Amino acid sequence: MVLVAAAGAAGARGRHLEPGARAEETPGRRHLSVGRDSSVVICHIDAAAAVTWVTVPKYSFLGRGTAVRKNLGAILLALSGFLLVVGLLALIWAPGQVKKLPLDVNSVTHLSGTVSKLGSDEQPVKVESISKVDSDASDDDVAVWVNTSCVVIDVDDAPNCVDDSDERLVSASTDVFATDRVSAEAVEEFKGLPDDATKHVGLINKWPFDTEKKDYEYWDGTADAAVKAVYDRTDELEGVDLYVYKIDIKDADIEVADGVAGTYDNAGEVWVEPVTGAILQQSQDQQRYLADGTKVLDLKIKFTDDQVKESASDAKDNVGKINLLTSTIPIVALSAGVIALLAAVLLILGNRRAGTRRDSGTA
Repeated sequence: MVLVAAAGAAGARGRHLEPGARAEETPGRRHLSVGRDSSVVICHIDAAAAVTWVTVPKYSFLGRGTAVRKNLGAILLALSGFLLVVGLLALIWAPGQVKKLPLDVNSVTHLSGTVSKLGSDEQPVKVESISKVDSDASDDDVAVWVNTSCVVIDVDDAPNCVDDSDERLVSASTDVFATDRVSAEAVEEFKGLPDDATKHVGLINKWPFDTEKKDYEYWDGTADAAVKAVYDRTDELEGVDLYVYKIDIKDADIEVADGVAGTYDNAGEVWVEPVTGAILQQSQDQQRYLADGTKVLDLKIKFTDDQVKESASDAKDNVGKINLLTSTIPIVALSAGVIALLAAVLLILGNRRAGTRRDSGTA
């Protein structure tokens, strides 16, 4: 048995033990533990009532605790550095990486509505638009897109696109263009574009990251020109907050058919998720006329309900990822890094004060 007490008992005789030394039980002797306020001792009373105090400096027991605190301080200091670096990277470097169009985009958009050709009765119509990034022709700053679009009268179980000879075909087109991967603005001259590509201006198939409540130049493929998309209001679809832009085109010169001149009107709206710039809904109410004023086409279309739900789901996922990397991680990492740094400093300073006291006591 080892009996531990505080030193200072009157009439005691004692001997000093080095740190880590122990007094072992001796058969046939009695032992007693007595408390005092100074250094730690071991008290032993033998059969003749002789008292032996074995003094053990209190810092012998504190030495291991000091070492643990010293190691913990170093660990917290290293951890704080790691967390602060992660937080700063997420704050400064991450936005430029996540707020950038990826090069693996391959999206299919479906619209539906009604169409009337040459004054005929309205018929149901469906539109399929396929947009794909050509990653081989793109680079770190610019994305090259290939878009195919098909407008088909939706009767007799029509497929998403039909041949030119099919009377259900309203129009079919292919467009190749390039956009800046951050601003979404058209890039007129780019090495990845074919020589015969139409020069585009303004926004084409998405808005920029961090879209603002302002007017933008927007490319209209029918008019082959940029028109003004005027900021109109905020809205909400499927739980996603959106900015709505209006497009109003009047008497734009177009070809209503190969070699046939005419004009074109379009009243459209575009619903944009502002963090990603993604289009969640789009509507068009367009008419095309011959030069003599004869209406040859009246087309009213918008995204299908299923398309809106799918786009909203994708937008929520993408906004969540962007917010995680550019907001949540920086806040958590920087806050935790500061706390770890303060804890490390307190432990290191505490260890130094304990060392100073120990040195003073030894002296």
